[in-house]
Amino acid sequence: MSEFVVHSIPGSPFGRSVMAVLEEKGAPWRLAPIPQGGLKTEPHLSRHPFGRMPVLEHDGFSLYETNAILRYLDRILPTPSLTPADPKAAARMDQVISISDWYLFQGVGNVIGFQRVVGPRLMGLTPNEEACAAALPQGEVVFRALGGLLGDRPYFGGDAVSLADFMVAPQMDFLAECPEWAKLSAGAPQLGAWLERMNARPSLKATTWPALNALAAAA
Repeated sequence: MSEFVVHSIPGSPFGRSVMAVLEEKGAPWRLAPIPQGGLKTEPHLSRHPFGRMPVLEHDGFSLYETNAILRYLDRILPTPSLTPADPKAAARMDQVISISDWYLFQGVGNVIGFQRVVGPRLMGLTPNEEACAAALPQGEVVFRALGGLLGDRPYFGGDAVSLADFMVAPQMDFLAECPEWAKLSAGAPQLGAWLERMNARPSLKATTWPALNALAAAA
């Protein structure tokens, strides 16, 4: 099997989603780290015209947008399948992925996660308390919605892990480090147990920020 190349940075939750799925599939992959400040410059703009990440390269094929990458990987690496066979469960998976993109990351993860974790760790920034407080109400809505969709099932797609779990877990992992986590998770306590299950998986352990930092340093 030819190697998959993931252009990303170690701290990207979206890059981690892709790399964790590759780990889950047992596929050979390599992190091609994007240098600091390199997202909006060449050669990365030739890979991703919007200057974001990750980008996947495989057998001369280049693909950006995390959702598209994950579905591509699940099609060409069918074992284990990360898409439920039941149409309703698959639709629920798609719904959770959309919630992750549009409501969990946009307005919550990219605010609280950035202010509390990414900005201080990468740039030495002091968290903006007002921005975090302003993002909290949307975060509470998102957590309640995701908690309701998870219910008492072990994973968002049902009994087996799916692409939805790999989209949400890296986002939640950042938020779990933040003081806002207690208030966010109060209305959906099952998300804490779900995140523990996800973080116990070898694929998530292999793609932590420190683990990816080590890969980036060796690249």
